[in-house]
Amino acid sequence: MPITKGRRAMLLAAGVMLPLPVLTGCSSDDDGPPPPAAWDIAAAPRAGTTGTGTLRWAVDATPTTLNAFSKTADTGTERIAGAVLPSLYTLDARGRPQRNGDYLASADVTSSDPKQIVVYKLNPKAVWSDGRPLGVEDFQAQWRALRGTDDKYGTARNAGYDRIAKVEPGDKAHEVKVTFAKPYTDWRSLFTPLYPKSVMGNPAVFSAAASKGLAVGAGPFMVRQVSDNSVTLVRNPRWWGDRARLSRMVFQAVPAEKRAQALIAGQLDLAEVDPATARRIRATAPGKQAAGADQGSSAPGKAGAPEPSTGGRATAGAQGGATGDTDKNRSRNRALSGFTLRKALDPAYTQLALNGTKGPLADERVRRAVARAIDRKALAKAVLKPMGLPSEPLGNHLLMAGQPGYKDHSGALGDPDKNAAQSLLADAGWRAGGTGSRQKALDGKTDDRGRPHSAPTATETDTATDTATEGTSGTPSETASQSASGTESANASSERSAGTESGTTSGTASSERSAGTTSGTASSERSAGAAPAAGDAGRSGRLGEAAVVRKKGRPLVLRFVLPDDQAGAQLSTVGRRIARMLEKIGVRTEITKVSGESYFRDHIATGDYDLALYSWPASAYPATDARPIYAKPQPAADGSLVVEQNYTRVGTDQIDQLFDQALSELDGGASRSLVSRADARIWAAAGSIPLYQRPQLIAMRKGLVNAGAFGFATPRYQDIGFRR
Repeated sequence: MPITKGRRAMLLAAGVMLPLPVLTGCSSDDDGPPPPAAWDIAAAPRAGTTGTGTLRWAVDATPTTLNAFSKTADTGTERIAGAVLPSLYTLDARGRPQRNGDYLASADVTSSDPKQIVVYKLNPKAVWSDGRPLGVEDFQAQWRALRGTDDKYGTARNAGYDRIAKVEPGDKAHEVKVTFAKPYTDWRSLFTPLYPKSVMGNPAVFSAAASKGLAVGAGPFMVRQVSDNSVTLVRNPRWWGDRARLSRMVFQAVPAEKRAQALIAGQLDLAEVDPATARRIRATAPGKQAAGADQGSSAPGKAGAPEPSTGGRATAGAQGGATGDTDKNRSRNRALSGFTLRKALDPAYTQLALNGTKGPLADERVRRAVARAIDRKALAKAVLKPMGLPSEPLGNHLLMAGQPGYKDHSGALGDPDKNAAQSLLADAGWRAGGTGSRQKALDGKTDDRGRPHSAPTATETDTATDTATEGTSGTPSETASQSASGTESANASSERSAGTESGTTSGTASSERSAGTTSGTASSERSAGAAPAAGDAGRSGRLGEAAVVRKKGRPLVLRFVLPDDQAGAQLSTVGRRIARMLEKIGVRTEITKVSGESYFRDHIATGDYDLALYSWPASAYPATDARPIYAKPQPAADGSLVVEQNYTRVGTDQIDQLFDQALSELDGGASRSLVSRADARIWAAAGSIPLYQRPQLIAMRKGLVNAGAFGFATPRYQDIGFRR
């Protein structure tokens, strides 16, 4: 299904139309195999499984709703909906929609002029768990609930449904005919998941009943119980497709920080984990994988690779931070040796957001200078290489590598270039040196913020080693481990150390971080022996290769806002790398750490930042899902700015027009071409700088098959099972 409004991060492009260079770079072959690390599952024939058993699958929290269209839906909601409700289209490993034969015999655009008409032919065997066949009344109820004309439904999105003119029975049995008022290229995104009319036909049921369970479903599983800590699914006795190889699945709420212990205690079978836990699991594997575990030397997971053997001995040092080969550590390692690590590139990316509303970054030239100072290759390598994943930076805002139509459009900005960046700053009036009384004061007894040099500042150098590991509580968590000191370049530091990142994508942008525990600013965090906030080094006299740039005597200092929670620790590591890169062109940063709970709500959504790091999920339907991310903010009647989900607040009419054209273009190739042109303009605007796809790290009990790191691919829940 398309990503709901609450789950998409919305970023925009720039206010000035720029001439675009001829773009080269990599592109994907629409019909080729999945790219490396697109997915990593333990494939096995269904007949080779026991045909019974209970799978305990970790989620961040028990979903507050089982309605995937609710504003409070999260990844747990989506997982459960995929197992118990019809998905007319699923996704393959490259993010391509595939007709699901369990529900659809066919689905075709039968007319495009004067109106687009799609005829769905339903599988005549498809029935709800109460025995009623899937039918046109279910399609009609979902359309009416989601088209946006009834505020009582309070849906998170109505994209696509608002383009439908009518839904009616087709000419033949089991057919549903959908007529569109406006052409819609992403029509395959609609009616997935499909809810019964008993849910969609009543606003009260839509809002409330699904939070307590789903009385009626139509998947290989059905909801048996919803408790405070778990959701239990059992086989659907009316399921007409391949019989589920598990007797039940339990989605267990286990916070990221407790997952390693839950694995050791034998309480989970499948869980997304942080890099520290991933390294511990790899270290227990036999042979070369264990030998290279601490160096990130294992090869990327291979799609369909056989499940590793259940043997293996824990290796010394597998317990991160252990100082001795104690009995307790040996016991933990023995427990973790019962798991294997599956890893893939997550269909989500981490980006540097530049707030174009006010201050220096309102000038497109300054944004472009910042972008050209960032060595994205070094950052991607630091984050991905330690996990044995491809470490190329992401070159597209709208598509992930391997998706049909993917092209690297970063050339619209140009490669990292210190001189070019400094030239852009100079054009915008920010230059090194200068004279005047304020300049002399700044270069004399006060620092570049007008404070006495004797005022408390962060310590003068970074710690020699800054190792961060990431939690996975549905956040845009970032991790990196880093060796750096003084004015060491980002490239050099990334060669000697490695950063790692992992995370799930949860229900809302505000919930895409771990719960915050503390808050504060860079100045309030200072303590003896602590690493400085990025940019403080510049104020304490440790500027890199370039003198600070100033305009009318004022230094160029950017406020870098990061969450101060488990995820924030890793974000800070990536942020420090970026800050050192910016120092080289004379731009200083001041990190402000805020509580994780308020990071999105009070800062990103409100525009209270200059720079920020966060991640957003990718989509199989970028023309639909990316439109509000990059839409040009519009003034409201009260004078405020309506940004939708464009949190950089940078946009252009041209980008909006390209998205609108892509949405209405029924030729798939032509629509992708329009999306590609929109992405090139977004790059040129420099409101958002994609850095890398995040790692997806999955701990999976040995003996479990047809599961793992799914990447873009939709799990086939009825095939998951335990090996005989």
